Amino acid sequence: MANVIVIGGGAAGLLAAGTAARRGCDVLVLERNDRPARKLMITGKGRCNVTNNCTLVSDLVSNVPTNGRFLFSAFMRFMPNDMMELLENEGVPLKIERGNRVFPESDRAVDVVDALVGWCKNGGARIEKGRVCALLISEGRVSGVRTEDGTAYACDRVIVATGGVSYPLTGSTGDGYALAKQAGHTVVNPQPALVPLVCHEGFCADLQGLTLKNIAMVVLDNESYKEVYRDFGELLFTHFGVSGPTVLSASCHMKDMAKGRYSIHIDLKPALSYEKLDERVRRDFSENSNKNFINALDSLLPKKLVPVMVRLVGVKPQTKVNQITREQRARLVNLLKDLTVTVNGFRPVEEAVVTRGGVSVKEIDPKTMQSKLCEGLFFAGEVIDVDAYTGGFNLQIAFSTGHLAGESV
Repeated sequence: MANVIVIGGGAAGLLAAGTAARRGCDVLVLERNDRPARKLMITGKGRCNVTNNCTLVSDLVSNVPTNGRFLFSAFMRFMPNDMMELLENEGVPLKIERGNRVFPESDRAVDVVDALVGWCKNGGARIEKGRVCALLISEGRVSGVRTEDGTAYACDRVIVATGGVSYPLTGSTGDGYALAKQAGHTVVNPQPALVPLVCHEGFCADLQGLTLKNIAMVVLDNESYKEVYRDFGELLFTHFGVSGPTVLSASCHMKDMAKGRYSIHIDLKPALSYEKLDERVRRDFSENSNKNFINALDSLLPKKLVPVMVRLVGVKPQTKVNQITREQRARLVNLLKDLTVTVNGFRPVEEAVVTRGGVSVKEIDPKTMQSKLCEGLFFAGEVIDVDAYTGGFNLQIAFSTGHLAGESV
């Protein structure tokens, strides 16, 4: 019999198990996959953006748009520098990149996974394969779990760290939500967060694969006529719409999604004011006055974007530059400063980086991660209704809540 059973061997589960074991608990991790931390293997495009090198709790909280204040105690107990120290002590040198993103020097997620699994096991925790399908609860207290093969495991405390419903092939299929409901918990409807967006404009498909760097973008709510998000960085066009870091973060702010409700306004030349950009375009036109319009934009735009922009301006491609009217030039400048795409919806939750929704934070003690409804039951990681922007913040949530749950049991 184990004192503590951790359901799920992902980022949160491994931190919880290793922390509890190092505090004298007999810990068993039940992981449904053949090997732990499969989702961790694909984070950061296989490089594993392990955390963000924030030094202030307030900075971490400000990057968690959903229930950030709930995480204050968890962050206080286990900060990014604590996670970095753990990994480096386990033989994984780290490096810091743009936006304080932290990666292993090797750029190999497997190194992080191996280090965490080793740290967990070396601390005394055991990891076994098994898919938990039910909690055993007696008189308002958890007393064990049952796996799908019918095996019952007795224990004093259970930590649910099963993840959300994004990337289901890694084992995140919402098992933890069913377990939480069994214990009487409210589960906020899971929705995609940090997810690519489906757009109305056909030119997105024409630009498939094109990454725009150093663009500014603003998201408008077309119902309230209010700005809901702005960012600077990279945007990727896809066959269905747009993706990339700025878009994934923007998706977190699109509440109550409806077709056409939100529009994204892309400034392709944020370093230049409208007036300065107009001067630049006039200078380019002067130098290329005898060229066809479609051949005169190479210094302004990526090659793939040129024919799309020509079409949007409404000028025939073979029109000579010296025949472009003032109105047509103004239309070009407007498009360079405000290329607009209309959002039709999110891509499926299976394609989301993380899940928005999960076990209600109102029913979890933020100082311990213990259920307020069922004694001995704890939660950690993405199964809780918290989600953050890209940049390592979501993994830090998993590590911090896992550590706090492991400490609390």
